[in-house]
Amino acid sequence: MALLELLLLAAIWGGSFLFLRLCAPVLGALPLIELRVGIAALALLPVLHSARRREQLRRHWRPLAIVGLSNSALPFSLFAAGAVHLGAGYESILNATTPLWAALLGALAFGAAVSRAQVLGLAIGLGGVVLLVAGQADTGPAGSLFAAGFVLLAPVSYGFAAQYARRHLGQVDPVLTAFASQGFAALMLALPAAALWPAAAVPPVIWAYVLALALLCTAVAYALYFRLLVQVGAAYAASVTFLIPVFGLLWGRLFLHEAITPAMLLGCATILAGTALAGGQWQRLLRRRLA
Repeated sequence: MALLELLLLAAIWGGSFLFLRLCAPVLGALPLIELRVGIAALALLPVLHSARRREQLRRHWRPLAIVGLSNSALPFSLFAAGAVHLGAGYESILNATTPLWAALLGALAFGAAVSRAQVLGLAIGLGGVVLLVAGQADTGPAGSLFAAGFVLLAPVSYGFAAQYARRHLGQVDPVLTAFASQGFAALMLALPAAALWPAAAVPPVIWAYVLALALLCTAVAYALYFRLLVQVGAAYAASVTFLIPVFGLLWGRLFLHEAITPAMLLGCATILAGTALAGGQWQRLLRRRLA
């Protein structure tokens, strides 16, 4: 059952890049993400029925706001801006570098211990990023190389958020963190999104895609992810990182007819191998087999 839920979560989160690609050129990055996080926050609002969660929100609103910026407002906006130039599958691969940046920032900024195997994994994974971006320079349209470098800041922001939340929000209910990250992101983006709201009428199908992005790919996905955290633990739930690019590439190919190039596959495989090593997944798997 847990495996099926993990696959479902990967399929949903892989689909978020499809909806970004469809909606961002019409709505613009900031209005789209304001709708995404605002609707998701409203959908998750019932978590505040708990008095314990309301008290945690009052006590921890500052670190929750920082996570809202670094885990939602900033990376979501960067991916949406990049979606104007980059394919859904390509962005899903860049997203898979998040554990690399989390490990690197953990060592550099948070004093986390890093093993030699993790250092090797970081080197391999970053080499995969170079391969992927270089391939985009050769085959992508004008502006896509800059967009790829720009979008890489999104998984860096995710990596910071993971380390920061682990240090400052370890005692906070994760469901509250999910709600607060969307709610604070919505507050932060409200004014710039309103200023950049598109003048032209938005087609009804785009509104349908926005609802799918907000409700399915954000609210439902977060609820499913935290359910997995409780049921099977963080290490197993984090393995969704390795499956998202599979679905991102698949949805991009099926619905947008995006090309899947050898450079993309090589870069993706290298990134995932480095990520597994840097995140400790290979070591945990080896220990299980030896136990």
